Amino acid sequence: MTAPAFPPRSPPASLGSADLLLVLLFLLGIYTGYEFRVTPEVPIPSTVSGFAGLALLWRRRDDIAPAHLGGLMAVVLAYLLAVLSASDYAFLAKRFTGLVQLVYSLVISYALFLTLRRAGRDQLAALFLTLCIVILAGCLLEPRTPLREVSDAVRSQIYSFGVYASDLRDELLYGKVRPKLFTSEPSAVTFAYTLFAFAWLIVSRWRWKLAVYLGLLGGGLAAMPGPTLLLLLPLLGVYYLGPAGPDQRPDATRLDRWIKAGALGCVGVAVFALLAGSVYGERLGQVSSGQDPSFFYRVIGPALTAFDTIGRYPLAGAGLTGEGFIGADMLNVFVRSPHFSAAWKFDRPAEVLTNYFWLHWIYLGLAWGAITLAAMTLWLRALAPGDVLFAWLAWAILGQASGAYVGPKTWTVLFLALALASLLRRDPTWAAPGRPRAPTPLRAVPAWQGAAP
Repeated sequence: MTAPAFPPRSPPASLGSADLLLVLLFLLGIYTGYEFRVTPEVPIPSTVSGFAGLALLWRRRDDIAPAHLGGLMAVVLAYLLAVLSASDYAFLAKRFTGLVQLVYSLVISYALFLTLRRAGRDQLAALFLTLCIVILAGCLLEPRTPLREVSDAVRSQIYSFGVYASDLRDELLYGKVRPKLFTSEPSAVTFAYTLFAFAWLIVSRWRWKLAVYLGLLGGGLAAMPGPTLLLLLPLLGVYYLGPAGPDQRPDATRLDRWIKAGALGCVGVAVFALLAGSVYGERLGQVSSGQDPSFFYRVIGPALTAFDTIGRYPLAGAGLTGEGFIGADMLNVFVRSPHFSAAWKFDRPAEVLTNYFWLHWIYLGLAWGAITLAAMTLWLRALAPGDVLFAWLAWAILGQASGAYVGPKTWTVLFLALALASLLRRDPTWAAPGRPRAPTPLRAVPAWQGAAP
């Protein structure tokens, strides 16, 4: 009897109801950003995600490999040495608090990674698409129903700071008040929607999913206008580099994928610019004339501050959560920029550096920024060898719309992209139609236990 070309397919992986509920709670915690404050100065970032992540870590305790722990310890050591290398030990306590928050965020994101690797592809596609539809429907209903009053009442109770209060600006720029939908600000809604839509694109099997993806973009621009949504376009180029990209031929060379991904990315950036100029023309005018504090604090200001900080403190930057250390220098950088207005007021430097990509270099400088990046990359390679670049590119693009470097949201982006790409590589149906492919071998475990990382 002739042996089969490939091993028989094992039962499809899927998460149980308890795991799926915990993943949902984790993502809702990232969406709302609610944080419990131990003291007025010491919060537990994304508290709901923290509880869900620790529960997931306990449930995945048997999946934790020595190489995973070794990689995590190397990353923590690199960050610890970076903290100790930063100037002015008067800020050491603040930096150490940031290190604790960072480790907490990495651990629960790692727990999410371990859990999603056990999930079914269709199961996750349904979850992410459902989240997108619920957010989209909620944003459409909020201005037309009593949902706005309910949302505002909840927001006033659970958010002690950072509650968005620029509705008049929204009406001037967008012609309407943007929905907050139980979050502290509209950008939190658009960031989560963008992340979930991209995650759905990665895992979906639908033949016409690209059309649906663009439909989600169009629906988002109508229901929750904001420039963050336009990041869905350059993310298309990143998607092409991943295992779910349109070119799934096993014989495709790396150069082929880079060329096609670059071409698709350029098209995405061009459409991004076109939409930005047409849909957000009024806001672009404010940006160019120095009248848009939100864009300045999210994109221009952090980049300028990063270059200035690297020039002053190339070894270790400002230190983790070290905005207070460079507050005066940062203000001088802002004032010199033609896009900044002296009329803009803010209470703390941390409020106006909302870009976690640039915060990496502001906090760590050039030397320790590169060392920690290398340590993190080695850890990610131990978790999912073939998908590290894909995860970092998604992380960098989405970093243009979010701050809170030491918080769970930042690292959820990285580990979510890594987990979904890794999950697809283990999918027996990953290869192109007519080109069957066996699942990636894993360490031996009984099939009924599910795939172990």
